[in-house]
Amino acid sequence: MKRTMFIAVSLFILAVFVLPPTPALASAKIGFVDMREIMVSSEAGKKAADEFKKAFEKERDVIQVREAELKKLKDDLDRQRPVMTESALRERETAYQKKFRDYQTLVRDANEALQARDQELTKTLMPEVIKLVNGLGDREKYSMIIDISTIPVPFFSKELDITKRVIEEFNRTYKPAKR
Repeated sequence: MKRTMFIAVSLFILAVFVLPPTPALASAKIGFVDMREIMVSSEAGKKAADEFKKAFEKERDVIQVREAELKKLKDDLDRQRPVMTESALRERETAYQKKFRDYQTLVRDANEALQARDQELTKTLMPEVIKLVNGLGDREKYSMIIDISTIPVPFFSKELDITKRVIEEFNRTYKPAKR
């Protein structure tokens, strides 16, 4: 998908800047927007980031408690190893390994939950931002608005960057759905 979009944008840029001008291309109006910046800097994006940060910190705290427990178990095991019988040592190492696997599962589950939450927040906000950018493009007769966060653009005039305008309008118009 990104590659197809990149090719389409490249062909358009080639047509606009390399081929001889035609009346249709001469009137092309191009804008640039940074969708990532909108997601990070808008009020809704900041609120979503705060929610994500709280969830992350909660998970991190639980994981840190488990890490401390594991470290204590490992230290105790290492300290008592010389005086333990072989069967007691095997039993303690098996218990430690089980707790370590439980810890790994906890970390993996926490990462998956956080990733799902991040995707959910993006899935909620991104369609609204895209709808707003489309409306702005229609109203102001843009031929194309390029997202510089997904397509590498080596240079563009900052005067054509409409990111701040989109953020302002998004802050004014976005109403989150009631949960």
